[in-house]
Amino acid sequence: MLIAIPLLLIPVVLYNVLVLFGASGAGGMAQADAMLREPLFAVTMASGAQWTVGWGDLILFLGLILLFFELIKSTSSQRVAIINHALSMVLFIGVLVEFLLIRGFATSTFFLIVIMILLDVLAGFIVTIIASRKDFDFGG
Repeated sequence: MLIAIPLLLIPVVLYNVLVLFGASGAGGMAQADAMLREPLFAVTMASGAQWTVGWGDLILFLGLILLFFELIKSTSSQRVAIINHALSMVLFIGVLVEFLLIRGFATSTFFLIVIMILLDVLAGFIVTIIASRKDFDFGG
């Protein structure tokens, strides 16, 4: 049953922890955005340019990797996949509400997380529909 939990919950929880506990105060949104963009480390490229990586970049990187695994999970035809799709939809509704209504969540980083979850929901339902149509056509 643990496999039914959407993996994209992990970047959402990380973002929530960073913003709600790391960026408190009156300027919540500006402080959250600044904290997400603040460089954690920098890498000097072959061109001599500095590539800086912040918390927001790491959360998005993790989200993209987990989106890949969610898309692979959506190809499963097990019963647990339907529960995963439903939980992904609930997660999408939750993050959409956060994005629209809570200060500190109206950032580009969180918007991209919302879009990743939307793509997971859409891909899950589309893959399931296509797979069931093929099973139906093959059986009939």
